[in-house]
Amino acid sequence: MTNLTSLGQAAKAASYQLALLTTAQKNEALLAIAAALENNASVILAANAQDVADGKAKGLSDSLLDRLLLNEQRLAALAADTRRIATLSDPVGSDIESRVLPNGMRLVRRRIPIGVLGVIYEARPNVTIDIATLSLKTGNAVILRGGSETLRSNLALVSAIQAGLNQVGLPVTSVQYIDNPDRALITQLLKLDQYVDMIIPRGGAGLHRLCKEESTIPVITGGIGICHIFVDESADLERAVAIVENSKVQRPSVCNALDTLLVHSAVAERFLPMVAARLAQSHVELRATSEAFDRLQQASDTHNAHVLPATATDFDQEWLSLILGIHLVADVDEAITFIQAHTTEHTESILTNNWAHATKFVNALSSAAVFVNASTRFNDGGQFGLGAEVAVSTQKLHARGPMGLEELTTYKWIGFGDGHVRD
Repeated sequence: MTNLTSLGQAAKAASYQLALLTTAQKNEALLAIAAALENNASVILAANAQDVADGKAKGLSDSLLDRLLLNEQRLAALAADTRRIATLSDPVGSDIESRVLPNGMRLVRRRIPIGVLGVIYEARPNVTIDIATLSLKTGNAVILRGGSETLRSNLALVSAIQAGLNQVGLPVTSVQYIDNPDRALITQLLKLDQYVDMIIPRGGAGLHRLCKEESTIPVITGGIGICHIFVDESADLERAVAIVENSKVQRPSVCNALDTLLVHSAVAERFLPMVAARLAQSHVELRATSEAFDRLQQASDTHNAHVLPATATDFDQEWLSLILGIHLVADVDEAITFIQAHTTEHTESILTNNWAHATKFVNALSSAAVFVNASTRFNDGGQFGLGAEVAVSTQKLHARGPMGLEELTTYKWIGFGDGHVRD
């Protein structure tokens, strides 16, 4: 049986060693892991093929199968990403601020590792590498718990990670995996506060709710994205079509993919057939409220799109598939009000040539990322230049948006005195 206490003790012990590593030592480990991924590619891909076959047999959706799939190209990209993280600046040991107090003591606030991370995620084996490599770069040990549908893939990936760690003389317990798919172990992990310093869930609303309700460890929530684009009356409609298509189609199974399209009524008659025709090429199903549905029906001979009337719950869905909600609004204020009623505060975008409208939209919405004239797909650690990410946080404390290296650190105060005593 899996003994989580033993995993926790080993992770805590490993974290003490990792905290003392130099940047060069951490980078050496990352390069060894990248090589181990390449050297064990056949084993990893064979394990993943079994997971994918099982997923198909169980009737997993195409979007879930796409999340699950590893191929030679994706595995090579993971190795390249690991090497890229080795090139990034190491935040650990950097001083956030430094000042001399009136009594002559020098006071420094310095970045340090968090310690031990517990990360719970679902059908994305690439997350195993993202989390492990970012954790190691920041001197954190990590306990991973992936979904049962990716068990073989994740075990093969963690085996390669541990081979790389072993090669450079670091404890293999720096990265551990809960290899028992029993869901009861998630609840046990959430109570392991003696050893684990932070929980990061990456999954659906049910997982996030479980973590917030059951954890005795601080939880960073995020990764659930009901993302919106508002097409204003002043928008460049040709460019807007391309942005909407990219946001919805480029990779529909991820959290920053577009879920709801809001269109200003003044441009709906022209814009809706344009965007519907483009999205029909990728077989996107449109769920439209009454006015938008009527306009799309009237123009059905020009776009060949599959359009259905929207239901009351369609605008509270993270689709993760080729489905898009469409709703018409009278102005930017109505768009903001609609988003505020349905958002998970992940990613929003306004397409406009009116700077006053763009400013109001950006200031009114408190989502982790708000874009002007750009795809929602840019809310990503790699796109932000952070390397990979462990999650996209939608909460307001500690970290927001893509959680890269700095977000996996905390800090401590250091006082440099010269025989100082307090009066």
